[in-house]
Amino acid sequence: MTEKKDGENPLVDLESKSIDELRALLDELHAEEQRVSYRRRVLHGKIDILRAELVRRLKEERQSGKDVVSPHDIERLIEILASDFRGVATVDVTEDTEDDETK
Repeated sequence: MTEKKDGENPLVDLESKSIDELRALLDELHAEEQRVSYRRRVLHGKIDILRAELVRRLKEERQSGKDVVSPHDIERLIEILASDFRGVATVDVTEDTEDDETK
């Protein structure tokens, strides 16, 4: 994206921008959306692979007679259910990371 001053929102005062500036802004935002969408698809693929491996291992453990749910799992569930979820939305998904630029 083009360099902008701290706190400047490119969507403020659209009426003062030329058609070329609006097109450039639209192109930049579309490109950013494509990067975010690509990253999301990669992450979902990794999540699917990890879930499939976890299910496979849990099935093996269950078939061998082991407990599928451990005391640690129960403690972790209690922590999750007792936690404050308000902080979840504080992650800035628009912020570029090194991973995004190297892929």
